[in-house]
Amino acid sequence: MRAIHPHADAVTTPIGAKLRAARTSQGMSLSQLAATSGLSKGFLSRVERDETSPSVSTLVQLCQVLSLPVGALFTEPEIQHVTFADAPRINLGGMHADERLLSPRSEERVQLLRSELEPHAHGGSELYTINCDVEVLHVIAGEVTVRFADRSVVLGAGDALTFPGRQPHTWEVTGGAPASVAWVIVPAPWSGSA
Repeated sequence: MRAIHPHADAVTTPIGAKLRAARTSQGMSLSQLAATSGLSKGFLSRVERDETSPSVSTLVQLCQVLSLPVGALFTEPEIQHVTFADAPRINLGGMHADERLLSPRSEERVQLLRSELEPHAHGGSELYTINCDVEVLHVIAGEVTVRFADRSVVLGAGDALTFPGRQPHTWEVTGGAPASVAWVIVPAPWSGSA
């Protein structure tokens, strides 16, 4: 009996985007990669578009030039999906706020929070800080005023405000209507397990 083998194209792993990302993250042009690797610019372009597959020795050569472990091209990225309905409710101290953690609890690099805020919801009358490098507040709907020691900033739907996380601040829903906001905090100040 004759063995049946899958067609080679059926098991090809697309690696072009990973090679391109490694190259561009280092600020290297396709011409520079061609000059450094001794491969043609056209060939490299086809590899990055997954139109051709390099030999193993060529792949090892490219990875050496890009300081990229060969295995990194074949590992699956860690992708985690959190639905709003399943996002755990958390309490960061906001009053009249339904706050949910939309990033995975295990994610330490960044934290994404979604808050549904009632009219006049607020973060407290006292200024506070979060132990992180950067905070970004994006107002999805409604109006939110962020108060710092020396100023207040009014944000409407679609606006975003970026500031140092250790900057004392507080916030309040203004405008008399509910608000929806997203907070991005870098790095994640806590695991969400509390």
